[in-house]
Amino acid sequence: MSRYTGPKFKLSRRLGISLSGSGKELKRPFPPGQHGPGQRKKLSGYGIQLQEKQKLRHMYGMNEKQFRNLFDKASKQQGISGENFMILLESRLDNLVYRLGFAHSRAGARQLVAHGHITVNGKKVDIASYTLSIGDVVSLRERSRNIASVKEALANRNYLPAYVEYNEAAQEGKFTRLPDRSELPQEIDEKQIVEFYSR
Repeated sequence: MSRYTGPKFKLSRRLGISLSGSGKELKRPFPPGQHGPGQRKKLSGYGIQLQEKQKLRHMYGMNEKQFRNLFDKASKQQGISGENFMILLESRLDNLVYRLGFAHSRAGARQLVAHGHITVNGKKVDIASYTLSIGDVVSLRERSRNIASVKEALANRNYLPAYVEYNEAAQEGKFTRLPDRSELPQEIDEKQIVEFYSR
């Protein structure tokens, strides 16, 4: 299954969460469509598991194959599989570019990475799924610092996670530690995702 390219607001309303993080999509808190306001069907156990999986997959903008491969990697690590999985998702380069405020959305961050505007430890990396290690430094290339969308995103940034350190002068961020579960999306029940893939 390829990456979703349809209307993001409709998808957010269907899943019941803000995929952009702005909350603008949920001004009408009911599913999209002519019969949206009346759709209050009770989901089965499988339906709940599938919905949680889809929420997280669309939140990070991944296709199903990438998502499943990352889950398999997380399940082989020591510790709680669901938490490991969310930490791996949060450690992706496109996500850290978004968290540092270089882009308004993860899709925008993915485009910045793919177009070669981002460096990791001083070297250009154009793979959005690149997994960062503790101590890695993510920065904008010198020639990319005057891009209008980047300047606007940085000016409007209202949240910087505690697991990154940002250097305003150098326009770079350091991945200082792995995030705690309390710092990851609270609207996701990762246990349901583990159960979905454990069927």
